[in-house]
Amino acid sequence: MSEWKETDIGQIPIHWYIMTVDEIKAPSKKSIISGPFGSNISAKYFVESGVPVVRGNNLSLDIQTKFKDNGFVFVTEEKANELGTWAEKNDIIFTAVGTIGQVGILLGKEKYSKYIISNKQLRLRVNTEVVEPLYAYYWFASPFMIDMILQRNTGSSVPLINLSVLKSLLIPLPPKDERISILNILSSLDDKIDLLHRQNATLEKMAETLFRQWFVEEAKEEWEEVELGNLIDVVIDNRGKTPPTVEFETEYPLIEVNALNSQSCLVDYTVIRKYVTKETFDTWFRKHLKVNDIIISTVGTIGVFSIHLANKGCIAQNLVGLRSSRISSYFLYCFFKSNIETLINLDIGGVQPSIKVPHLLGLKIKLPPKDLLNEFNESVGIYFNKIAINQTQIRTLTALRDALLPKLMSGEVRVV
Repeated sequence: MSEWKETDIGQIPIHWYIMTVDEIKAPSKKSIISGPFGSNISAKYFVESGVPVVRGNNLSLDIQTKFKDNGFVFVTEEKANELGTWAEKNDIIFTAVGTIGQVGILLGKEKYSKYIISNKQLRLRVNTEVVEPLYAYYWFASPFMIDMILQRNTGSSVPLINLSVLKSLLIPLPPKDERISILNILSSLDDKIDLLHRQNATLEKMAETLFRQWFVEEAKEEWEEVELGNLIDVVIDNRGKTPPTVEFETEYPLIEVNALNSQSCLVDYTVIRKYVTKETFDTWFRKHLKVNDIIISTVGTIGVFSIHLANKGCIAQNLVGLRSSRISSYFLYCFFKSNIETLINLDIGGVQPSIKVPHLLGLKIKLPPKDLLNEFNESVGIYFNKIAINQTQIRTLTALRDALLPKLMSGEVRVV
């Protein structure tokens, strides 16, 4: 007798079960809900503080990012009770309109004890006697299920899934001891990745604090004021050209604005979905990035930037790279970090926010003495080198988790 059986989601061990979301939902009322009608949660109901509203920007396609606990709008407690679309610890949230495939989970570590979901989200509360919430999250946030959800799109111009689609999604369920073993492996890897991310955030904050102390609070009047452009040797600017891209992964990810953020000096490769071939990489771009170049956004979400520590990828529209031999990328990154408002104020307006490169290069910098710059570089270089090492470990652990996840959840790799 075969140890495997065929199912609608592929082969699984014969003693495993296949269940639908409708079958694993909690027995309580409102265990699966959609958000309120849009008119009931429009901007006129938003207040300065109160109950946070979970929107698409709080969810992600990255399985590591279980919930983005920032960027909220709020409604009053009274309004939240009227809507009744509560989300709390162990609830799983799906994007229903727009970037479908996004999934998040509330683990009870968030800033708030309760949230409500917006009109473009769905919320699932599982029966914990049947399946562990985090196990269900890992399954629904897996690349296999993201593809499955995308295939169930019922929208026309805007991607859409509804409650019927959610209720019909399938999940493989091994016995509880196997589920716990799978969870232990995946969550252990995620915990290590999270720890490295936290270490990097701390190291970056230490560098910013030192910069602020030495070059802002203790800046000297006699320091020479120069334009940024006089310190920059190379500007990598491929704007005005759109490279041919592919959607399968290559060694050459196309870094776009969404891969930069104000919370980290690192490029976020997990959000990248476009790649170029080696031929395109070698022949299409005017110039290429090098290690430690600064990447900065000039169109769209302006005021975000990263250091190219990983030496991986290329840039095209809406980003420029900056390279200097007179000041380090560490100094330049911290300078931008302490002048975000100034960067945003360079916006020339138009259909979307935009910064002209000459205006960016026209920024004034108080240039400290060379010996003080060298001392700063030596001090924070240790931090940024450690950040780069941590980032390599993060990529290794992420690749291991991503390789193990489908094998563990299909029974191909057994842990009991």
